[in-house]
Amino acid sequence: MAKKSRGVGFGLGDIKRSSDYRERIRGYEKILILIMLLSFVVFIAIAAFAILNEGVDTFVKSVESINLFYYLIAVVVVFAGYAVRFPKWEMYTNRLGVKIERSKNFMIYLSMYSMDITPGRWGRAIVSYTINRLTNVKFSKTFPAVVADIFTDFAGFSIVAVASALLVKQYVLVSIVASLLLLIPFIFLYNKAAYSIFSTRLRKYAIFKKLFEVGDKYFIHNKLLGKRVYLYSMAYTIPAMILSGLSLYFVMLAFGINVGYAYLPTIIFISSISTMLGMVTGLPGNIGVTDATLLGFLVAFFGGFGITLGLASVITIFSRLVNIWFVQLFGFSSLAYTLRYWKGGVRKT
Repeated sequence: MAKKSRGVGFGLGDIKRSSDYRERIRGYEKILILIMLLSFVVFIAIAAFAILNEGVDTFVKSVESINLFYYLIAVVVVFAGYAVRFPKWEMYTNRLGVKIERSKNFMIYLSMYSMDITPGRWGRAIVSYTINRLTNVKFSKTFPAVVADIFTDFAGFSIVAVASALLVKQYVLVSIVASLLLLIPFIFLYNKAAYSIFSTRLRKYAIFKKLFEVGDKYFIHNKLLGKRVYLYSMAYTIPAMILSGLSLYFVMLAFGINVGYAYLPTIIFISSISTMLGMVTGLPGNIGVTDATLLGFLVAFFGGFGITLGLASVITIFSRLVNIWFVQLFGFSSLAYTLRYWKGGVRKT
């Protein structure tokens, strides 16, 4: 029986057998369940905060007032935001010479989001193994597509956050600084000289060997994407991030906050900046930071529309439910579906 090889981080080690993949998935499931539990604890803390400020009755009435029609629209809008980004993923895989039937590629793409609450979203790399099992294309060749997808998502959030801050005329500097902090780490993934600073010093340690082996191959294959692909990606990413902001608008409508279309830039700003500040911390699922920022900005900007601390807490919880738990639901459903691609012998990664 072949001895299993453990890699560094999320999915960078060799997988010798199909059972090894499933074992790794089970390991991820435990981590993600823990993160979801922590998210639930944060929701409880927010609810407790609301109850302490306004009482149990007010909190319960706020929850019961939900208009499920508008909330369902919020759910649809969130899914649409992810579906809109599929063409850029397909563009990456095509540029890398990976030929997959569109329906299968779409399911693989959706399965990425089962790992979206991992730190830095690097758990998305799991799809490179699925592609390997389906097409025999090596992990290192498709990993640049994963990096490009994460980078363009982050860049899209940054653009939308800064643009909406300029429209709102508030927190512009905060948005710019947060954007820079969010994107700086990608210098080491797109600049070979910056990457070499770490690889030459850490490569000698066995724990990093596999990481830098993949890294060396990554820079070779990343050239296939070209530079224009990132510009084209924004045509899909920016609308997707706007849709993400619009989901907050429909959650607000679901709780009776009827604001006009003139306030959409403000709502999109609140959604994007709270998400981005959470992403900067690197915390899994942006837990705690995005929740607190969203709650605070809702009161600050819409207190005059009847959003009290209690109601802002309820809106925050339900907005995060759709943006975290719903995403995990369709992500893991897709991941479970793609397990069928893992039949037969294991291919070289």
